Amino acid sequence: MLDHVSIGVRDIGRTRSFYDAVFAPLGYRCLSAGETSLGYGKDSVVFWIGSSEAPVAPDMRSGLHFCFSAPTRAGVDEFHRAALAQGGRDNGPPGLRKDYGDSYYAAFVIDPDGYRIEAYCGRAE
Repeated sequence: MLDHVSIGVRDIGRTRSFYDAVFAPLGYRCLSAGETSLGYGKDSVVFWIGSSEAPVAPDMRSGLHFCFSAPTRAGVDEFHRAALAQGGRDNGPPGLRKDYGDSYYAAFVIDPDGYRIEAYCGRAE
C-alpha cells in the first residue's frame, strides 16, 4: 500500500547519526544523502527525512508512530540500545507484547525530534 513516508527534522546531521545507528541492526541503511535530505531502506528508499523549519510538533496523544520490521528479536534489542545511546528516549523496552499477539516482540523509542518509532519482529524465537 505505501511506497514511502517522509518526515521533517530540524538537524539533519544529528538525525543521520541517530538513524544510521538504529537502522543498522534492522538491515536498513542510508541509500540517499544530501545536504537537506536522507533516504533509508534496504533495497530502495522507503523512509525519507528532510530538513524542515517547521517539523510536526511532538504529541504523544496523536497516535502517530512508525514501525520498522526487524529480522530477529536480537535486532529489536540492538535497535533499542542504539536509540538510547544516540539520544532517543525509551517508550517501551524490548519484549513480548502478548496483547498484540503471541510472537509480537517489539521495542518503542522516541527519536531526538519527538517522533515515536518502533522495531518489531514477529518470529517465534
